[in-house]
Amino acid sequence: MNRKATMVIAIQAILIILLFWFMVYFAKDEFEATATGGAEESINSTSLLSNNNAEDKGAATLILSKASQQQSGIKTIVLSSAQHHAATASFASVEAVDGLLDMRTRYLAAMADSNVIRSSMLGKQQNLQRLQLLNEDDKNISDSVVQEARASLHAEQAKLSASQTLAKGILDSMQQLWGPVLSAWASNATPKQELDSLMRFQAVLIKVSLPLDITPNAKTALQVSQIGGKLISKATLVSAAPQADTTLHGKTYFYLAPAKNLRAGMRVSTRLDSQNQSSKGVIVPHESVVWFANQAWVYQKLPANKTGYDKFVRRLISTEVEIEGEKMSGWFNSMGFIAGDALVNSGAQLLLSEELKYQITNENDD
Repeated sequence: MNRKATMVIAIQAILIILLFWFMVYFAKDEFEATATGGAEESINSTSLLSNNNAEDKGAATLILSKASQQQSGIKTIVLSSAQHHAATASFASVEAVDGLLDMRTRYLAAMADSNVIRSSMLGKQQNLQRLQLLNEDDKNISDSVVQEARASLHAEQAKLSASQTLAKGILDSMQQLWGPVLSAWASNATPKQELDSLMRFQAVLIKVSLPLDITPNAKTALQVSQIGGKLISKATLVSAAPQADTTLHGKTYFYLAPAKNLRAGMRVSTRLDSQNQSSKGVIVPHESVVWFANQAWVYQKLPANKTGYDKFVRRLISTEVEIEGEKMSGWFNSMGFIAGDALVNSGAQLLLSEELKYQITNENDD
């Protein structure tokens, strides 16, 4: 191959490379333009956001077809009317009752001694009367024998007085520590059912501190919960407690509660409902709430103007009062919602994600 042919081939190769490079360059620009335009069309055509209606009182509104709701697993719950009593929250401690039982044992022992001495006194008194009759009958019994019998009776009387003083002192101390009701339970030789349940660890004694302006009654149960946790049990009022809680301010009261999940020495939180102050509203279930910007929101389902579609309005709720119930748990709201309102309880987080996604897209377009 001569030199001229080699040059021709080299020039052709260079031209081929240049043409290929130009083709790739221009094709790239067209592909990016096509891809960008396609994405914008897709986003704009599938936006779920709608203009807010002032009557809906929401932060954002989304429009979804019923088919989309079913495919996305969006479900709603209808709110029911609820009544909430104003409550007083406080802390309490589960009291050990070994001190009460020890004083009971000492008191009953002192009373038993008194009964024994009283029986002995009765015999000595009868003996003294017999000796006095014999002494008066021509001195059949000497005066010294009568004096000894009288001294023995006086000694028994002194023992009885000491035993009764001891029993009264124990009872007074018991009342100072445990109050008159528990003292009455403990001072009875045959224990009442409530004291028997304490002795058998079927029940526990709780001492709660309540504000000075709160006076509980036997009709209102005290709700006992783990601190920051779920409801454990309900307790019934026993009496006022004579001694205050050194760690809390307020008046103290004794309550009786089942011992199933409670142990002596435990600290618990309590809630006492008021019988006088109550309000009506609804309970927003936990499942319906989504958190955004450190606030609690729900999506309320409302009818849309378009057939086959519903609108979902994001609305703020109050989380001041949380209710833990057997049938439903959530936040009590006395305003903003009524019985019959439908809230999303499955898929609320998905709606929030969709809402934020389209809001970000619109900001980028601007």
